[in-house]
Amino acid sequence: MKSFLLPCLSPLLALAFAGVAVAAPPEATQAPAATQARFDDGPYIDYVEGGLVARWVCGGRSEVARLRAERWPVRVPPRCGQDAAIEVRAPVGGRERVDLRGVARLAALSDVHGQYALMLRLLQANRILDERGDWAWGDGHLVLVGDVFDRGPRVNEIFWKLYALEQQARAAGGGLHVLLGNHEAMVLYRDLRYVNDRYFATANALGIAYTDLYGPGSVIGDWLRSRPVIARIDDMLFVHGGMSPAFLALGIDNETANDRYRESLGLPRAATRDDPRYAPLYDGRDSPIWYRGYFDAEALDAAGMDAVLDRLGVAHVVVGHTSMARVESHRGGRVIAVDSSIKNGESGELLFVEDGRMSRGTLAGERLPLRDATATEPVD
Repeated sequence: MKSFLLPCLSPLLALAFAGVAVAAPPEATQAPAATQARFDDGPYIDYVEGGLVARWVCGGRSEVARLRAERWPVRVPPRCGQDAAIEVRAPVGGRERVDLRGVARLAALSDVHGQYALMLRLLQANRILDERGDWAWGDGHLVLVGDVFDRGPRVNEIFWKLYALEQQARAAGGGLHVLLGNHEAMVLYRDLRYVNDRYFATANALGIAYTDLYGPGSVIGDWLRSRPVIARIDDMLFVHGGMSPAFLALGIDNETANDRYRESLGLPRAATRDDPRYAPLYDGRDSPIWYRGYFDAEALDAAGMDAVLDRLGVAHVVVGHTSMARVESHRGGRVIAVDSSIKNGESGELLFVEDGRMSRGTLAGERLPLRDATATEPVD
């Protein structure tokens, strides 16, 4: 596959590629001097007519290459700190629906928030990935219950790893299912309060607003817009925040909700707030990506929790969003919390469900019983 530096792009990108300082994009802020020093990042890849345009930051400066797509996938070679070649598939052209039965081996985690090395270490310790970081779990299924964006410094690396693992898992007869969380929604509607400073430096170097690096014409942006928010596997429902009684009372079924999320991703926040089709999806208290009521007995009592499960037709709801010290069972196993504070970059765990039995996997590769912590307070 032939690649070459683009001889002419927009004037702004041409200046950036030449190493000339350019004004920060409107949504970027001045990153600290240490962050702006020589650093590598990328690739950020867009679909264009006839192929791809890939952008990197190499030593703090922009580099751009075009790759022709004579057939898919197109191989993007390693460059500028990129760990490995990337096999870019054709645009998704559809949506992922996750409604599976008869899955014998299942694992889940959430809220990895840019902690690439820790996520890799956890998955390798539990033999979901091999020593090279490739899929090693055969016909098992792995669910990431939202929140890759924000906080940590290696968000882009996580997205490319998940993009590759999805194909590897499918080829092995298993599955990788990436769900959207509130931080995916936030970044795509340009709420950048939690973006790591490194990415403002990237946006400045490339001359492209950070959110636009994941626009609908980009490879990862296109892929993200095909992901669901709500998934079901056997008797378990997976959703980032939770399914609140208030949301369920609206009568919006899971796939309609997933479709409406896909339609609205990237719309300005005001537009989602003012549209009755989309407003319930982004409500900061009761929506599937923001709800925390499962961990507040005053907000939702036992009878209310049972009513939620009856309405959903499942025995367990698996959620992220609300951080714990470990993977925990709540409300007698009705709720499984899988946000094990990976975002802090220090520790993390996996939920395992194998032949109907639940356990948790640690960074040491141990399988430990799932602790019921209904009486404890969530970790801040």
